[in-house]
Amino acid sequence: MSVILSRAIPEIDGFKPSHRKLLYTMYKKGLLSGARTKSANIVGETMKLNPHGDAAIYETMVRLSRGYQALLHPYVDSKGNFGRAYSSDMEYAASRYTEAKLEPIAGELFRDIDKDTVDFVDNYDNTMKEPTLLPVTFPSILVNNNLGIAVGMASAICSFNLKEVCETAIALMKDPEHDISSTLLAPDFPGGGRIVYRREEMEKVYETGRGSIRVRSVYSYDKEANCIDITQIPSTTTVEAIIAKLVELVKNGRVREIADVRNEIGLDGLKITIDLKRGVDPDRLMNRLFALTPLEDSFACNFNILVGGVPRVLGVREILEEWTAFRTECVRRRVYFDLTKAKDKLHLLKGLSKILLDIDKAIQIIRATEEEGEVIPNLMIGFGIDEIQAEYVAEIRLRHLNREYILKRTEEISRLEEDIEEMESILKSATKVKNIIIGELTEVAKRFGQPRRSELLYASEIEDAASEDEEEIPDYPCTFFFTKEGYFKKITPQSLRMSSTQKLKEGDAIVQTVEAGNRCDLLFFSDRGTVYKAKASDFADTKASVLGDYVAGKLGFDEGESAVSMVVTTDYSGYMLFFFENGKAAKVELAAYATKTNRRKLVGAYSDKSPLVAVYSIPEDTEFMLTSTSGRMLLVHTGAISAKSTRSTIGVQVITLKGKHTLAKAVPFTEDMAVKPNRYRTKTLPAAGALPAAEDLGEQLTL
Repeated sequence: MSVILSRAIPEIDGFKPSHRKLLYTMYKKGLLSGARTKSANIVGETMKLNPHGDAAIYETMVRLSRGYQALLHPYVDSKGNFGRAYSSDMEYAASRYTEAKLEPIAGELFRDIDKDTVDFVDNYDNTMKEPTLLPVTFPSILVNNNLGIAVGMASAICSFNLKEVCETAIALMKDPEHDISSTLLAPDFPGGGRIVYRREEMEKVYETGRGSIRVRSVYSYDKEANCIDITQIPSTTTVEAIIAKLVELVKNGRVREIADVRNEIGLDGLKITIDLKRGVDPDRLMNRLFALTPLEDSFACNFNILVGGVPRVLGVREILEEWTAFRTECVRRRVYFDLTKAKDKLHLLKGLSKILLDIDKAIQIIRATEEEGEVIPNLMIGFGIDEIQAEYVAEIRLRHLNREYILKRTEEISRLEEDIEEMESILKSATKVKNIIIGELTEVAKRFGQPRRSELLYASEIEDAASEDEEEIPDYPCTFFFTKEGYFKKITPQSLRMSSTQKLKEGDAIVQTVEAGNRCDLLFFSDRGTVYKAKASDFADTKASVLGDYVAGKLGFDEGESAVSMVVTTDYSGYMLFFFENGKAAKVELAAYATKTNRRKLVGAYSDKSPLVAVYSIPEDTEFMLTSTSGRMLLVHTGAISAKSTRSTIGVQVITLKGKHTLAKAVPFTEDMAVKPNRYRTKTLPAAGALPAAEDLGEQLTL
């Protein structure tokens, strides 16, 4: 609960406590103006509010800095090496070498913070006060991206263009039914990139606060050098991750058009150079790389925000409404603070104006009073003023006892009365408060607004790279062989006609033979509850006279892990059947193993609560013969088992087992298995089954 409420989830002002404590410390150190100071000074000072180590505080500051380039509008003006958000290898320098101060936009975070606009609480040792929220004058929650992982929940807020956010907030205040998409086009990422724009997806994010936004890298082709220069990448990945994936694709032979890949990050910023082989179409290649590498990545939105101490997933409209309510309260508190101060001053000046009538009388009263303690009461009686006013009059310096000074002070009375009347009317009118907020938003947008960094790329304009990639893979008939030891062969019909005698390791045997095409998907289930996915085209055509590919080695299984079953599919229709030793069977839709991205490994492919006896892929419901260690046999129709979309389901009990007996075998039923199959059928599950009849016994032993 502590992690959710006071660490990982941002609040409506757009900050987590660690950010707020750091920025407030910098503000109190006077770093909004003047020269930068060493980062170590800031980190040490922040420890008065943030009881964590200096490394954690400094890393927080690094991520807020201009040098790190992770924010659209950085709050920390940095000098020195602060690393780069787009590179995992570029480390930031130690805090004693770098310097920092606050950026001008940070002034908007603290405007009027000393006018009781927000609540203050004691710090962890009760020696000083800190704000619970910052009175931000613009919706910073949407302007800068924020990621946080709590316990049982997370938050992922992408950044939007400051000008667009301010315009949208103003439009919503004027018209609650305003169409957000018309002013807030799409997110705007600090690293740029091209957003693959689909209006229905974007509206889903705006409405629900959840959804996925695809971002593509920006590249250019250098004709003279025959290379592609990538200068902007999605903010969810790094240069090193992209290069590692490109190298892997080249090594595996999936991409043959690349001659070399180089990391050319320099003073000009990010740059990845891909050298091409002669005659390669760069746009066609990049289209494939977008599908195969993190050069195109998705930002998964989850607008989870703490509102009044409660975590809530809000859409953009609701976020802006909550921010407006928060900012309205800040403005009302500021106006009330100013009003109280003005009333107090007016009260004092009215007392002073009474002295104006007879300054000499005031001097006479003070001179004639023998005891100092009687000066105030005597002034109160002499001029009919209260104690506070008399105290103010008594404290006036001798040099100020001239008519000019007193006239100047009393001239303020009419101005103060006008101000007080205006402030009281603001507090009574919601419209006037709204107009103040609109004025502030307009000013912020004008001062700090900047052009969009992320371009919009309409989905209809993009060629489908996946289908293009498919076209490049030739489709022809093949026969797949999978052995007990986990070897796989892909053999064409012509090669099979020439020689059908299979070469196998000693003691090995072929357990599955499937005829299909070169473009189908292969799923290999391991003995550790994992499924590894591959394309048939990933495997080279081979002959019957070779051992074939060892699946565990080819697909990078964990040490000691081996493949137990192979499934061949093109459309992921049908079901997977898992039979367990405890007599339970699970029927899982094969579609549960389909993924939109090219994920190669899925953990939790089936339940690990009981050892696996058998696994089958079936296009439609059929019958299976189950045999327990007690010798009992049961004929089960899979239609009686309900299908699940959860892969790790343990399923339902199908055969009842007594004592230490377990399920020994499960095989698809064929007519020659039993003379009287009805003997083993049952109307309800689970069932104990029946002992084999004498005429079935001999047959059963040969299975």
